[in-house]
Amino acid sequence: MTMPKRGVMMVVSAPSGAGKTTLCRELLKIVPALHFSVSYTTRPPRHREKNGKDYFFVSPEEFERMERRGEFIEREEIFGNLYGTSRNDIESVLAGGDDLLLDVDTRGAKNLKQALNEGIYVFILPPSLQVLEERLRRRGSEDEPSMIRRLECAIDEINDNYWYDYIIFNDKVNVSVSVLQSIYVAEKNRRIRQLDKVAEVIRSKEENRTDGKDYR
Repeated sequence: MTMPKRGVMMVVSAPSGAGKTTLCRELLKIVPALHFSVSYTTRPPRHREKNGKDYFFVSPEEFERMERRGEFIEREEIFGNLYGTSRNDIESVLAGGDDLLLDVDTRGAKNLKQALNEGIYVFILPPSLQVLEERLRRRGSEDEPSMIRRLECAIDEINDNYWYDYIIFNDKVNVSVSVLQSIYVAEKNRRIRQLDKVAEVIRSKEENRTDGKDYR
């Protein structure tokens, strides 16, 4: 019995308000085989967010207990809230041969890349900082000092774009989702991931020769 090949891990991150969560949700609709890694956070749910679907919303005390037990492969504090990615959740999906999508911030993505040394990393950007500010203001969840802090943080995150594999400027959602899907499909068809199938083709030709057939 052959073991399943290790799954593909796609990590998507962006400055707050660039639209990465929307893109990830739309990608999951059209690629049902792709699993979504649900992170843990101590921040309260936003409008329409559901526990266990968007995040696992936990108390700071529970988060700290999980951290002491070594359950997080990466954790970050962002604007006073804690975020963490479960080590076991990631490993169980990938080791089983299934593909995984992660929606994490830029620092979390960098920590994942250093810890796992695998995956494909995609950075989502808004068309401009002005558009980013407009999107943040439409959310209505930030006071003015928080808004300024998020925009300053966004500039720092954009300057960190150099270690990502791909960049998507999220102007039109449907176009950006198509690009994100194309990146995923391309990664699935990378030569190294197709070597088993190539071997099968070669093996089938050898088997046909023993039957007196010769495909040229």
